[in-house]
Amino acid sequence: MSQPYIIQDEIRLPGFTGTVHLPGEAGYDELRRSLNPSVDSRPALVAEAYGAADVRAALLAARGHGVPFAVQATGHGTHTACDGGVLVRTSPMASVLVDPARRIARVGPGARWGEVIAAAAPFGLAPLSGSSPSVGVTGYTLGGGLGWLARKHGFAADSVVRAEVLLADGRHVTASADSHPELFWALRGGGGGFGVVTSLEFRLYPVSRVYSGFAYFPIEAAAETLSAYRNWIEDAPDEISTAVVFKRMPGDEQVPAAVRGRHVVMLKVVHTGAAEEARRLLAPLFRAAGPALLDETRESSYAATAMGGTPNRHMDMFDAVPDEVIDTLVRTAEHAQTVEIRHWGGAMGRPGPDAGPVTHRSTRLSVIVDTVVPGLADELRPYANGGTFLNFLADPARTAAAYASGDYARLREVKRAYDPDHFFRVGHVVTT
Repeated sequence: MSQPYIIQDEIRLPGFTGTVHLPGEAGYDELRRSLNPSVDSRPALVAEAYGAADVRAALLAARGHGVPFAVQATGHGTHTACDGGVLVRTSPMASVLVDPARRIARVGPGARWGEVIAAAAPFGLAPLSGSSPSVGVTGYTLGGGLGWLARKHGFAADSVVRAEVLLADGRHVTASADSHPELFWALRGGGGGFGVVTSLEFRLYPVSRVYSGFAYFPIEAAAETLSAYRNWIEDAPDEISTAVVFKRMPGDEQVPAAVRGRHVVMLKVVHTGAAEEARRLLAPLFRAAGPALLDETRESSYAATAMGGTPNRHMDMFDAVPDEVIDTLVRTAEHAQTVEIRHWGGAMGRPGPDAGPVTHRSTRLSVIVDTVVPGLADELRPYANGGTFLNFLADPARTAAAYASGDYARLREVKRAYDPDHFFRVGHVVTT
């Protein structure tokens, strides 16, 4: 029988078999760290869990001592400090199992997308992963999951078929269409405030080769490119996902000479069809943007596709993009490092009857800016739809804005049913 950990003569973790890191010890500072530089969490301890039983032991300890409790896999989605509490790291729980016959993956809460992509690729399958292979699967999926296959196959949350969940009272339950269906609905886009997911199952898709990459154009074509893009997306098929990015390229030697140190218009592309069709579809955008400074788009394996993300200091969502928005974004590019305008739509806007509460599905475009630009929010507000997306949201005070009003009301009912005393309160959580 394992001996209980005793932390600072206060917090005990009976039955915990993982590794505990205390302030001042090796590993504590590294494991408590969020990838959000504004979050400097100071938990009473960091508990590395090796299995669901460890997560439960840590949860019951936090509950018994009345301290905050939080779970962190990679730190990508950590936006609130767990000061004085129990922070569970699930990184060691990174199992990935692929059933190629059923096209299903089953993962532990510490798994990252790169591991799932690698496991699925030998079978010609792919998950609805995000822009970076280092992002944790579970947090990304619970927040909705907007990847580069989403226009074709929907949000990652829409592909979840089962979850093993540790509830606030310490019970383990299975959430699926047939078991705890309201909890299952809430988990698919409602975030992690309803329980700790200790295992997740989701569909994979027959995608092995894609046409993808970046094309770069002079920044002087920014307005013309975005104007053409606004019209081009009206007829874009679901098979192609794109974003227009105004970006100041680094000046280091790793950047190709043609764009090194330049301010450019960058076109991001992922197309699941033939290369010839992709080039035909993209031709109007290439003409509007002018001769390319550098064209890195090409056919490759999905596993080799890494599109990268834009750090988010401002986000808005739009159902339409009038000239006033284009003018504002072009001006914003003069002050920001990166401005990304991304096309949504496709399968994301056509949810099935049992789909979860993922964001504002009618959204056509999102805008992310990596720099705080004074006055930008006021200029864009009259044209934006007022929504946001949980995966892209840094401010937990705005969690409700990530949902349609009817969905948020239903999420509150689920919260009251499964976490009535609001034990899960750190991060993006629904309030009752």
